[in-house]
Amino acid sequence: MPISPESQGPKVYGVQELTEEIRDLLEGNLDFVWVEGEISNFSAPRSGHYYMVLKDVNAQIRAVMFRLQAGHLKFLPENGMKVIAQGRVGVYAPRGEYQLILDYLEPIGVGALALAFDQVKNKLAKQGVFDQAIKKPLPFLPKRIALITSPTGAAVRDFLNVVQRRFANLEISILPVRVQGEQACGDIIKALEAVNRDLNVDVIVLTRGGGSLEDLWAFNEEALALAVRRSRIPVVSAVGHEIDVTICDLASDFRAPTPSAAAELLVTEKAALKNRLNDLQSRLVAMIRQHQNHHREVLEKLKNRLRDPRKRLADAWIHLDDLQQRLIRLIRLVFHHNRMALSEKLNGLRIHSPKGMIASGRQNLDFQRTSLIRATEAKLRELRMRLIVLEKGLGDLNPMAILNRGYSIAFHLPEKRILKEVSAVRQGDQVMVLLGEGRLTCRVETAELGSGFSLKDLI
Repeated sequence: MPISPESQGPKVYGVQELTEEIRDLLEGNLDFVWVEGEISNFSAPRSGHYYMVLKDVNAQIRAVMFRLQAGHLKFLPENGMKVIAQGRVGVYAPRGEYQLILDYLEPIGVGALALAFDQVKNKLAKQGVFDQAIKKPLPFLPKRIALITSPTGAAVRDFLNVVQRRFANLEISILPVRVQGEQACGDIIKALEAVNRDLNVDVIVLTRGGGSLEDLWAFNEEALALAVRRSRIPVVSAVGHEIDVTICDLASDFRAPTPSAAAELLVTEKAALKNRLNDLQSRLVAMIRQHQNHHREVLEKLKNRLRDPRKRLADAWIHLDDLQQRLIRLIRLVFHHNRMALSEKLNGLRIHSPKGMIASGRQNLDFQRTSLIRATEAKLRELRMRLIVLEKGLGDLNPMAILNRGYSIAFHLPEKRILKEVSAVRQGDQVMVLLGEGRLTCRVETAELGSGFSLKDLI
């Protein structure tokens, strides 16, 4: 019996309605959670998203980290890695599955930065980026130096103090960059490229003061190491204290343990330096602060106007990856089907190849030709025998042969009609008698009727 809306029976959900209610319950009560587990089934498709399964001994849950959040990770997740993850619980309605949408990921047992450092170091070492054979020699007594560093740090002051004390006439170009934070690596790479493109200097110095592994992380980026190796100008890396070793130190042409040691390494004799840094530093700091304040105000305005698009983007990204995988499977299936059909047609062509038919027809033609020749020869022999018999019979029936045996033929003249009866002539008619040899012209004396004559009577 169907349940009507007015009945008091249980509520009947549609699939979409039930899924949306489950999603509201999960996303409303589990907005942000921390989860500890082991990574398995990790994949990173071309879309830039990370897909994985977090599991422990008794359970597992699917997880996804979208491209924007994955771009902030300092390390690459791997299968078997134990991690602590932070994210929110979401429901993907088209498949009816719940999953974690991750915002943060950190390995357990070893820090994320330490793990990322080892990953980048091993990768670049295999590529030969650290090989001594490709490093450029430092110039002797350089006249022009490009110093890439923060204008407000202690490293620039230490470097300049040493240079001023040792060589006053040295020309130093300072390229102010951020040496800490997410944008620092990009700033340093742009500065390196600008020096190689626009400045005529003898050596480049990358430097900053000491700090934690996180503070120095900009100098551990793979992109910066590759930019250092691309530089046509020798690069000296003087990052942190003597105990600090960065990827940039390993990739550079020479490593100095401190900024002061870099200055002492490059400037071997005189002291003194043109001091124009204070005004430039204050102007740069003021400009940076002005830009920061302006962008902070713009960001706050946009943040207040912008609604969180992550939920719709999450579903759209997952749906897009779904369609991509289905398209790949469909293309492979079509290729397989076409390959099988082509193989069947090739086999059919081989079976019905005209070569075999021609060979068979040629063999049958040879057999028929041989049979025809044999049959023709047999027929000719048969006809030749019949011809001989007929010739003999014809010879036997030849009237001349009969005449040669003593017979004759009488013709009535002048019409030369063969005489078969006595009544056909009268006394006095002329007749011609044809003999075996020659002929006679005679005149009839008498004509006697009767059939009782014999050869003996005539003789």
